[in-house]
Amino acid sequence: MTQEKPYQEKLTLDQLSTVKVMVIDDSNTIRRSAEIFLKASGCQVILAEDGFDALAKISNENPDLIFVDIMMPRLDGYQTCSLIKRNARYKTTPVIMLSSKDGLFDRARGRMVGSDQYLTKPFTQDTLIETVQIYAAKAKSHQKEVD
Repeated sequence: MTQEKPYQEKLTLDQLSTVKVMVIDDSNTIRRSAEIFLKASGCQVILAEDGFDALAKISNENPDLIFVDIMMPRLDGYQTCSLIKRNARYKTTPVIMLSSKDGLFDRARGRMVGSDQYLTKPFTQDTLIETVQIYAAKAKSHQKEVD
């Protein structure tokens, strides 16, 4: 017997052109891969090399969704996520942790700092885009409730 997944609202590929996605990763390869995948799907992309770079750009760019690497110098992904989620203006902005680690501890720690999802690297274009479709839909529906 298969279990049916609960219905999750998703944006269509056509709607992705309205989505602004920030990718925070110290790896140029990961940033560029994510940028290529996201832009090919129509998303607007903001790149940041680390948490400090991201925090400086977030208020100007107002991303709908943020992908953040866990292992970064100076300000790691957990600290960056925590700072984003503590800001009243961005506490509902979906933050998805990116990591090559897939341990239960890492996932739990991500949840504790407020992350919405955890993706393991390397990710595929399909996984990345599906995550954007789901979490951008949640962000847009929450924004409608606030307006």
